[in-house]
Amino acid sequence: MVEQLTPERLDAVLRPKLDAAVHLHELTRDRDLSAFVLFSSVAGTLGAPGQANYAAANAFLDALAAHRRALGLPALSLPWGPWSQVTGMTGTLTDADIRRMERAGLPPLSPKEGLALFTEALDRPDAVLAPLAVDPARLGADGPAHPLLTGLARVRRTVRDLSTDTAVSGGPGLAEELGRLNAAERHRRLTEEVCRQVAAVLGHTSAARIDPDQSFKELGFDSLTAVELRNRMNSATGVLLPATLVFDYPTPAVLADHLCREHFAGGDETEAVPAAGEPDEATIRKLLTTIPITTFRESGLLDTLLALASAGVPAQRDGNRPEAPDGSDPSDGPDLSDGVDVDDLDVDDLVRMALGTDD
Repeated sequence: MVEQLTPERLDAVLRPKLDAAVHLHELTRDRDLSAFVLFSSVAGTLGAPGQANYAAANAFLDALAAHRRALGLPALSLPWGPWSQVTGMTGTLTDADIRRMERAGLPPLSPKEGLALFTEALDRPDAVLAPLAVDPARLGADGPAHPLLTGLARVRRTVRDLSTDTAVSGGPGLAEELGRLNAAERHRRLTEEVCRQVAAVLGHTSAARIDPDQSFKELGFDSLTAVELRNRMNSATGVLLPATLVFDYPTPAVLADHLCREHFAGGDETEAVPAAGEPDEATIRKLLTTIPITTFRESGLLDTLLALASAGVPAQRDGNRPEAPDGSDPSDGPDLSDGVDVDDLDVDDLVRMALGTDD
C-alpha cells in the first residue's frame, strides 16, 4: 500500500526494472536497433491495490519508452494485463483473485491472445500500448468500473429489488430505498448489503455464506480486500468510509449497525436497532486481541484507545494509584503515570486499559 512504502520496498522492485532498463537504454542508445521493447504492467497505468512500488516501476518503463521516442530512438513499452497461463507472478493468484479480475471486466489473456496482441503492437507507431483483455459487458456491472475504462462500459449499475430479492437495472439508489424503511428494516437491509459486498470481495457466489457476526479477519480479509470492501461500500452507500473500515467495525453486523446509526438513521432515530448486531464484551475482547499494536498505531487509533482508557480511570487521590471504575486497585495493570512506554504494553494490557478492568 502507498502508506506502507519504504525506501527498501521501493528499491527491491525498482532495481530489476528501472535500473536494468536505464542500463540497457544507455548501453544501446548509439546502436542501430530495429526495436527496443519493454514489458511493463498495466498496474502502472490503472493502478493495483497493494502494488504501489510495482506500479511505480512499471510506470517508469512506459515513461522511458516515451523518452526514447522523443530522442528519435526506437522504443515500445507494453503494459500487459494479466495472463491466464499460471507462471511467474500469476502463480501466486488464487481463484478468488482471478474471479475478482473477471468481475471487474478484466479477464486474463490466453497465450494465443497475448501473442496476437504482441505481434500487432510491433507494427504500431505508438510508444506505449496496453495489451489487455476488456469485457465491456462486465465493466460497472459489479461495483464501479475503473475511471479510465468507464467509457467502454455497456451496462448500467444495478440495485436490489427487495420484493423479489433480485438485481434489477435502474431504479432508486440505496439511500432512497433505505429512506422508505423503518429502523429495523434499514438495519436488516444494510446488513444484507454489507454481507453481499463481503461475499463479492471474497469471491463467493452468495451472501448466504457470510456470517454477519464473524470478524472480517476470520472471514479471510487482508489489507487488499479491506480496501476493496471500503471502495465497494463507498460506491453502494454514497458514504465516504475510512480505509481502516474493517478495523474500526470488525464484523459485518457492527459495520451495518454503524451505517444505520450514523448515516441512515432516517426520521425515526429513536427507534431501536436490533441488538443482534451489537457485540458483547467477550466479542470485543476477542477482536481486540487479534489486532497487532502496530495496526492500532498505523491506523491512527492508538491515541484514541489510550485516551479512552485514561478517561475511564479517575484521577489519583492522596498520591495513591488511581482507582478502577469499580473502586478496586488495578495493581496488576500498567500505570502510564509511572512512565510506561506504550511500546512495552501487550494487547492484554491495552484491553484492560480500554475496558477499565484488571482481570
